[in-house]
Amino acid sequence: MSIRSSDMKSQAVRTGLAVMAGAVLLTGATWRGLAAEAGTSEPARVQTAVVQAGSAAVAAGRRDSYADVVQIAAPAVVTIRTEGRARVSPTGFPRGLDDEGMLRRFFGDRFEQGEAPRAPRQPRQRGLGSGVIVSPDGYILTNHHVVDAADDISVDMSDHRTLKARLVGSDKPSDLALLKVEASNLSSLALGDSDAVRVGDVVLAVGNPLGIGQTVTMGIISAKGRSTGVGDGSYEDFLQTDAPINHGNSGGALVNLKGELVGINSQIVSMSDGNIGIGFAIPANMARHVMEQLRSDGRVRRAQLGVTVQQVTSDLAESLGLARVTGAIVSSVEAGSAAERAGVKRGDVIMAFNGQPVQDMNSLRNRVAETSPGAATAIVVNRDGQERELSLTLDEAAASRPGRHEPGPDGDQAALGVAVQPLTPERAARAGMNRDATGLLVEDVDPDGRAAAAGIRPMDVIQEVNRKPVETVDDLRAAVRAANDRPVLILVSREGKGLFVTVKPS
Repeated sequence: MSIRSSDMKSQAVRTGLAVMAGAVLLTGATWRGLAAEAGTSEPARVQTAVVQAGSAAVAAGRRDSYADVVQIAAPAVVTIRTEGRARVSPTGFPRGLDDEGMLRRFFGDRFEQGEAPRAPRQPRQRGLGSGVIVSPDGYILTNHHVVDAADDISVDMSDHRTLKARLVGSDKPSDLALLKVEASNLSSLALGDSDAVRVGDVVLAVGNPLGIGQTVTMGIISAKGRSTGVGDGSYEDFLQTDAPINHGNSGGALVNLKGELVGINSQIVSMSDGNIGIGFAIPANMARHVMEQLRSDGRVRRAQLGVTVQQVTSDLAESLGLARVTGAIVSSVEAGSAAERAGVKRGDVIMAFNGQPVQDMNSLRNRVAETSPGAATAIVVNRDGQERELSLTLDEAAASRPGRHEPGPDGDQAALGVAVQPLTPERAARAGMNRDATGLLVEDVDPDGRAAAAGIRPMDVIQEVNRKPVETVDDLRAAVRAANDRPVLILVSREGKGLFVTVKPS
């Protein structure tokens, strides 16, 4: 069994409703007798029978068409075409833009220790997916894995226009990305309340499977709060559906019968690379939270507790004296974290967060991530059979690695191709430095960027740029921009040792 991104999906499914009618043959005398007893005419009798049959169908929840819903949703669902350099796997084979989806690393393969990066020839790779227009002025939601590593993005509209799209921001942990096309008065879909969706609700999946053109499939919500269990750091709270989702459907719409967007189609579980009726969609409430931050800041800020948790099993619940198998048990507490400051201890079972019950470790992680860093909140823990409430102020989680952004008005002079975070005592210790050290920890490096060409690696700490200390992202950006077309001299600390590198002008 494999879990795959749904832009690699599609198999046409035909759903039909058959209405069976039984014919009753009556003689003229019998019919007249029945009509006389009923005190009505023959035409009225026939009309009554038809109305009653229609009422029975309505009572059974049947409908013979979803055309009104499709009329609302279809114009807002677009096809997304991408082109970019294919990544090279450790085996030397190029990796497609959509074959590994969000299971790939964002920036490709790491460089070998001590070697200068030497990029092999990279063939051009084309990808295909779907997207949903969420505002009349041209903002489009899609999956991160649809546009990951794309240099050029174009959008095929429902009116047969093809428009160039700009990547506003991309968030790998949620597998969401926000695009912008220069257009106005576009058909768009309103985001519904995915928390109000119920198992058994009828939904439609709209997208472009296999590149054959826009397709609509129908199914129900099979489950809520699903996690694929991949363990790649993603924030998963999927709606599961049996509406057929196939290659090319990724980023497409999952809509309810009101024509509201309740999910962004993302993945399937498949035994043979095709649809088997188990598809996953990112709920609209999560999409709304991510979209608003991408639109305003170009990235997503998330809070963190600073604990490692694991699932409560039946055996654990029994040994801990819990009445129900619920919550998340704390296996470790990070030094200096919000949890440690609040008094959380190893072995505590977190039962509630911010007034909401914690069902499992995944739901806890998602609720914390949706809370703003610095927010004051409370958790309820079960310790030695007794519940107690702890107040805390949440820290900020390491930033999600950014997607490629369009150059700003000053051009691309400040773009080094690195993802960095200000040093904290914990990050400094992890990088082999004193806990009071300052600088910027390099979390990841774009292999096509200037920093990679200069030999900068993940876990390096940038301390100076052109002999001036840098402690914030703005410090780094300003120092690089001030160099104009001159080489940039950067002092990095690598495993506790200082090293100067020179970054060439853009």
